[in-house]
Amino acid sequence: MAALSDQLLVVTILGYLLAMICHAVEYAFGTRSVIGRAAARPERARVLVGAGVGAAGGAEPVDGSGPVDEPGSGAGTTLSATDVLTPTGGSRSPRAVLAGRAAVALTVLGAVVHLAVLVTRGVAAERMPWGNMYEYLLSVTFVGVVGWLVLLYRRPTLRHLGLFVALAMVLLLAVAGLVLYVPIVPLVPALDSYWFVVHVATIATSSGILLLGAVPAVMYLIRHGYDQGKRSFPYSLGARVPAADTLERLTFRLHAFAFPLFTFAVMAGAVWAEAAWGRYWGWDPKEIWAFISWVVYAGYLHARATPSVKRPVATWIAVLGFLTMQMNLYGVNIFFEGLHSYGGLD
Repeated sequence: MAALSDQLLVVTILGYLLAMICHAVEYAFGTRSVIGRAAARPERARVLVGAGVGAAGGAEPVDGSGPVDEPGSGAGTTLSATDVLTPTGGSRSPRAVLAGRAAVALTVLGAVVHLAVLVTRGVAAERMPWGNMYEYLLSVTFVGVVGWLVLLYRRPTLRHLGLFVALAMVLLLAVAGLVLYVPIVPLVPALDSYWFVVHVATIATSSGILLLGAVPAVMYLIRHGYDQGKRSFPYSLGARVPAADTLERLTFRLHAFAFPLFTFAVMAGAVWAEAAWGRYWGWDPKEIWAFISWVVYAGYLHARATPSVKRPVATWIAVLGFLTMQMNLYGVNIFFEGLHSYGGLD
């Protein structure tokens, strides 16, 4: 079963990689993109847009993905009929639409195989597959993928973000398989407790949602920069993603949902520490970084609720919170010695 789990991980990575490629095809060649509009130009008729002009001067697509034209172009801008997006936020190019649907199907398939990786690993270990960094990262990324699929089902117009979600999954799972992989070993005595399920399940779930929330946060900053007139990379990517307000609201909702779970996970960890080591808090490196992450995310939610704080500033705090989570996951287990050093790496 352990060997099967390892083989299924390769299949999972390939599935997400193919999904990323299909998303890139739709992203590049749909009518939402510059390439797609240029390809359609010889056949299209010019239409005068008099109504529905956004504050930035561009026509507002019906899916709320932001101005079609360049900001500041003013009323009376001429756009082609094919520049106006369909209600589903997709392209009128059949091949691009097919690529987008294939990307979603491949992501679903990858998630199913991803679940099989965890199940077979758990069966082989005869425990929940959360005993080291490798297993934990598999669980966090699975939560992130499932969260993305649920979000995509509710908001199909966000499908273009799938390119960046798939990219994150490919990179994280590649790191897990190539760098963090360890053979199955029994749990260390401190982990052999019912709190193992309670604490790790909630921390993995909240971390997976926060991982997913980092994607629209970064894309919001890119789109905001694009709307401000920046055209260098990576701001050029902002032309093909949903509107900045849509991304910002999505970022907030994901973080607002995950933060209470993360808070409970930290509190459960403190109770578990008292049962295992006789103290609730011991300034262990992972405890410190978990607290730092909690403070940063609390600061983001507070900044988001404060009218005087600009939305880009608040979103940068959310991105900083994600970076502290990565430090807690990788840095603490690799570079520090402590009671929580369960990475299993030499």
